[in-house]
Amino acid sequence: MERNQKEEVQALQDTLHVLGGKWRLPIINSICNGNNRFREIERSIPGITTRMLSRELKEMELNMLIKRTEDRDAEIQVKYESTPYCKSFGPVIEEMIKWGKSHRQEIIRKS
Repeated sequence: MERNQKEEVQALQDTLHVLGGKWRLPIINSICNGNNRFREIERSIPGITTRMLSRELKEMELNMLIKRTEDRDAEIQVKYESTPYCKSFGPVIEEMIKWGKSHRQEIIRKS
């Protein structure tokens, strides 16, 4: 089957637009690991600022990757959860983590 380079480049650009940057994948990983409160997410990601996390969470909500639930009567008033749409990217994230670990070991071994 012939590949459509233009279509592939557009798809890669779309993916990077939604998931790219320094913080989005770590935020998704944090939420998927059970950190549902803002401060939990913030503490689980070294180096992220409150302002950056807030901005990224809003953008991710707009892109339907996370759901923000607010319940003033609950103990946890604001909760963040990954959407089923976000979870569909899970296997790719797991492969990226495996590749990253392998790459780090390769670099250490070659040093």
